[in-house]
Amino acid sequence: MAGIYIHIPFCKSRCSYCDFYSTINTSLKDSLIKCICIELKREKEYINNDPIKTIYFGGGTPSLLNKKDFDQIFDTIKENYNLNNCTEVTLEANPDDLNLDYILMLKQLPFNRISIGVQSFINSELELINRRHSAEQASDAIKLCQSNGFENISIDLIYGYPSQLINNLSTSIDKILEIKPKHISAYHLTYERNTILYRKLMNKEIKAIDEDTSNEMFNLVVEKLKEHKYIQYEISNFSKSGFESKHNSSYWSGEKYLGIGPSAHSYNKVTRKWNISDINNYINRIKSEQQIYEIEILSRNEKYNDYIITSLRTLKGTSIKFITTEFGKDYLSHCLQSADKHINSNKLEVYGEYLRLTKKGILLSDGIIAELLFVD
Repeated sequence: MAGIYIHIPFCKSRCSYCDFYSTINTSLKDSLIKCICIELKREKEYINNDPIKTIYFGGGTPSLLNKKDFDQIFDTIKENYNLNNCTEVTLEANPDDLNLDYILMLKQLPFNRISIGVQSFINSELELINRRHSAEQASDAIKLCQSNGFENISIDLIYGYPSQLINNLSTSIDKILEIKPKHISAYHLTYERNTILYRKLMNKEIKAIDEDTSNEMFNLVVEKLKEHKYIQYEISNFSKSGFESKHNSSYWSGEKYLGIGPSAHSYNKVTRKWNISDINNYINRIKSEQQIYEIEILSRNEKYNDYIITSLRTLKGTSIKFITTEFGKDYLSHCLQSADKHINSNKLEVYGEYLRLTKKGILLSDGIIAELLFVD
């Protein structure tokens, strides 16, 4: 089975931390929707007509679309793909878009999961990253979704803001726990190039938190959510039992996915391709039937590295059996030899058929994963 990801690049304003491709010019919305539908028809062979398991609208801000827009896209998907096994359809949304009328409109569509970009319940932190909603709006929007039939709600939380206080993070977590969403994605702030926050950091207008504080914050998130029976099924993702993100889990388990729209990525276990990150160019090329993506055939080393990078971030970890059957004994030998020192220092452990990070190892995950990769 496979997933479909649809990138909607429109935003009302740019967040100061975000480096995803987006534009505040929505004048091309109608043209983009038509081109997304054309691409959906053209690219269905990329995933070999596999049944669709999940659909995910990301961005940008997909909650800027209206019912007519969604109807066009869903109608195209229904006409061209096998949806008999599709069990999860997610919409990313900004809290200030989720008024009662909009939520009731969403109930008429196939959406059964909403991922809400809250980021913080501290207004000064929201202002710092140029979010266009308040903490109160976020809380109201989530409760409105819950009271109108959306049980499967995910909340995005960012921590590690410049000079952030531990107490502020604790307040945000407590607010989330009070609202009781089924899923929480908690990401440490990263300073991406070409963002406002990165420029401020380079100009010494802001100061990043130190490593000890960063680790303390991560541990606070993990422990507080664990106390309330959230399962940390991936380093940054927590859910109540049965409410793990099926779409994102398919990325981490190496399943096929088709990315539609400007800057979207696709993978079919043989190749990886990525669309151009320019809405005007995307639309013009679609209309003139030109290629809109770059593509690469993946080597065995690249497939192995992709599997290590994604699987070792999950609660289950990396399958020793899968490495053996999919890549061979040489790759398994390299993996276990590279892991040996981390096993001895209690950063990795072998648990049944899996190699996984320990609590100690999670804090050093990037470096450990890098050492397990196969470099030509």
